[in-house]
Amino acid sequence: MSHLDPQHLRRAFGSFLTGVTVVTTVDAAGNRYGFTANSFTSVSIDPPLLLVCPGKFLSSFDAFRTCTHFVVNILAEGQEDIANIFAGFKGDRFAQVEWSPNEKGVPVLGQAATYFSCDTHQIIPAGDHVILMGEVTEFEKSDQRGLGYSSGRFFSLGLERDAAMPHPDSQSVAGVIVEHKGHILLQDTPQGWSLPHVTIDADHSARQTLADYFNTADMPLTLGKAFSIFSDRPSGTRFTYIQAQVTADHSNTLGTFVPISNLSNYRMRSEAETSMLARYALERDTGHFGLYVGNEQSGDIHSYDERT
Repeated sequence: MSHLDPQHLRRAFGSFLTGVTVVTTVDAAGNRYGFTANSFTSVSIDPPLLLVCPGKFLSSFDAFRTCTHFVVNILAEGQEDIANIFAGFKGDRFAQVEWSPNEKGVPVLGQAATYFSCDTHQIIPAGDHVILMGEVTEFEKSDQRGLGYSSGRFFSLGLERDAAMPHPDSQSVAGVIVEHKGHILLQDTPQGWSLPHVTIDADHSARQTLADYFNTADMPLTLGKAFSIFSDRPSGTRFTYIQAQVTADHSNTLGTFVPISNLSNYRMRSEAETSMLARYALERDTGHFGLYVGNEQSGDIHSYDERT
């Protein structure tokens, strides 16, 4: 028996960044099965082999342990709900999603970034899982970006990449939500209070621009996830706001650290910043941050923190 702590080991394994897949199969009676997995690996080009690792805890484990055909569906950005359905929904999962059968009758999910239809090549017992190795018989790749997963959280490399680089057709501004000991850094301007922000040069990213700005002020940041990307239509400006932490209070040089609990008492220079900070305070309380993408009035929040 291993002396390693299973929970700590699971978290350590989870620090590896992966994609997210839904593996599907069908049995001889026509019953469909599927589960969410990030344990997907390409094995060989010649012959074309891949593998996934179903766990014995799955209700569908026996179906995958004995399957002759299966499909690996690589989920695309925005398909977090599908990942959650096949991770935890107890009803008819396939009634909740768009799908079509391949030539063997195995479900292929709609709008996936890529899918691989496979014949079972080998099944190898491996502790509390089995290694299900398949030979690829058909595949199709779309232009959609894949959905990422790390440390129990979904993420979007595409959205993060968009946040990192300036937009070529408009003025681009990088802003930052700097937190320190339950306080947020605000700057007092003639138009009202504001989050720190700087114009992005054409040959710099939002992150590099912010890092340079704060390093010059002798206030180095630890930049985190993008929090909001939006276009201000009246001014034609594209804003990218990123979360950050500092280890020391330098309010006398770059602004004032305001308690998050008192943010509503400060009149911000724009409605966009007011709603952004209200969302930040709410999501900080729940521990589930998202990424807003849209314009100054409306948009969508893409989840970082869904569970599988």
